[in-house]
Amino acid sequence: MLKALYFHIALLIFTAGYSFAQQPAFKGGTQALNDFLKAKIVYPEYSRQNCISGSINVSFMIDKDGVVHDAKVQNGPGIDLDDEALRVIKLTSGQWTIPPGYNVKTTIVQPIRFDPDPARCGPASIRDMQSAIANYKAQQELENAVTNYYSNKYKGKADTTKEAIIINLKKQLGYDDDFINDVLNQANEKFKQGDKEGACHDWNFIRNIGSDKADNFIRKYCAAR
Repeated sequence: MLKALYFHIALLIFTAGYSFAQQPAFKGGTQALNDFLKAKIVYPEYSRQNCISGSINVSFMIDKDGVVHDAKVQNGPGIDLDDEALRVIKLTSGQWTIPPGYNVKTTIVQPIRFDPDPARCGPASIRDMQSAIANYKAQQELENAVTNYYSNKYKGKADTTKEAIIINLKKQLGYDDDFINDVLNQANEKFKQGDKEGACHDWNFIRNIGSDKADNFIRKYCAAR
């Protein structure tokens, strides 16, 4: 399902004060970068379900060994697309060839545009996307209430008399078995890519919404949190 999604990725790199020949190059060239990003991107679940497209600029620096550091989302819709754009840029670390004399303090900006599957989503509706983005941001407080509750519960610090309220919040947010299975698939895809950090983030999220479906993965692969 994830592999069937459509991505349009802008492959422009902007650096300050350097000619094209002096810029870092992804090993194998632009097409190799394109292929790498297509292979690595896992369309985030909320944006996938709500057919949200967007262009995210990620700024970063590359050291003399081609390692990415100081990666930041420069602009984006402020939702899960931002996190995924940042994640895949970090995965390019070590894949860059650095020309002699390159200033490692130069900031590179890589725009990545996400477009959902047009066969499923149809023509983009700006109004629908804006509404979905607003809903995502509004849900963050509810999500934080859920994850904070379970995080404290595992530590023996939660007020368990409020669990019924938390369960209702989970229903409101759509945190059912289907949702959890989708996040598991997303985490497993990241793990197959060698991104254990990204997978552990998703597995811990599953645990912190009160499910034990990722516990075995956390015990096996993730440091205690």
